[in-house]
Amino acid sequence: MRRLNGLLHSRGTLAELFSSRANSFGLLRLALATAVVVSHLYPLGYGPLDPVWLRSGQQTDIGKMSVVGFFVLSGFMITGSGRRTSIGRYSWHRALRILPGLWGSLLISTLVIIPFLYHYAHGSLAGFWNHPQGPLNYLKGTWNTSLSGGWDVSGTIHEGIRRGTNHDQSVNGALWSLKYELLCYVMVGLLAAGGVLTKARRFIPLAAFALWVLILNDWLNAPGWRGIPGDMGTYVAVPLLGGMSVHFLVHLGFVFLLGAAVQLYREKVPVHDGLALVALLTLAVTMRWGGLFVIGYPAFAYLLFWLAIRLPRPFQTVGRKRDFSYGIYIYGFTVEQALAMLGFVKYGKPIYLAAALACTVVLAAFSWYAIESPAMRLKDWTPRPIARLKARRAAARGEAAGDPAQAAAETAKGAAEATRSSVRA
Repeated sequence: MRRLNGLLHSRGTLAELFSSRANSFGLLRLALATAVVVSHLYPLGYGPLDPVWLRSGQQTDIGKMSVVGFFVLSGFMITGSGRRTSIGRYSWHRALRILPGLWGSLLISTLVIIPFLYHYAHGSLAGFWNHPQGPLNYLKGTWNTSLSGGWDVSGTIHEGIRRGTNHDQSVNGALWSLKYELLCYVMVGLLAAGGVLTKARRFIPLAAFALWVLILNDWLNAPGWRGIPGDMGTYVAVPLLGGMSVHFLVHLGFVFLLGAAVQLYREKVPVHDGLALVALLTLAVTMRWGGLFVIGYPAFAYLLFWLAIRLPRPFQTVGRKRDFSYGIYIYGFTVEQALAMLGFVKYGKPIYLAAALACTVVLAAFSWYAIESPAMRLKDWTPRPIARLKARRAAARGEAAGDPAQAAAETAKGAAEATRSSVRA
């Protein structure tokens, strides 16, 4: 009876129960990234998508649901960052979190892994470096996540497809979602700069509702209740980021805004075990009979936030100091392609997956310790001219207020920041 009563009552709101130092977001991100690797095991090693694709009526698969989960959590966390920091500091933080790790993975994949595979397939590197679709072309088209240089490098993966070891033409197909995430970051930055996140926060749920209406309309006009609603073939050109699917702009934008709305209205979001059970049942029903995009996505979003709060305390330490999730996401696909070309598929799914996860985690750890973590230590860095300008303005305010001590303190603080900036640079 006590357990039943517990299910029928809220444990409090997200604002009351959420702590930046005690939550399971790190574990959830790690689980989602690992799920992407598990999902890619099937199409990369064997051809068909993972079993969830058919069982959901071709609505989704494990990898796509994981990407949806990433966007929900990202919407929550990135919107919080946009509210707390200036637009300059926000932009700097977002660039440090995404780009150094991405660039490191591109260099390792393009200049180490793919040349090794090319040599394995051809017996030499003849024709690799000067190939029309060679490594330089790939790097030029991928550094900004636009993927405008194509998906393969010097025909390496194509050779694997010709030999029957590989089933996807991409060196790293998992990168497709990053430009949509970057666009969401830009959107949050613009909204923060315009004061929307603090003075007109209702705009966020209204925007999410507008996208939901578009998804609902597509679903109602679809031939059946199951399957992907909407046109998958329409693209728009976005400056710097290249062509972007309207379908993913709407669907990923919707779940990102769901996370953003939860961040802005944390005091109104109940953490309720009964609601979590209803959300789980709703997700299962929509996965089986249809309506995942319209009803299942919001249910999935609520489940993620409930898990972030309600998972036992030991899980809340995962990823707090060492976050390998991004590294797992950006390396897993390439590792699986490499192992498929090397013949690991013939050993069966358990061995193939174990080898892929082991190699991916090693690369993710390298990325964290050698690239991502050092880059994030620069988050408080301020260019010396800007530090001096801020110091002069603060000193001027102190003098205007008639507080010479404050003015001197601000001047000394600015000088110290400028010195630190010089040393770090």
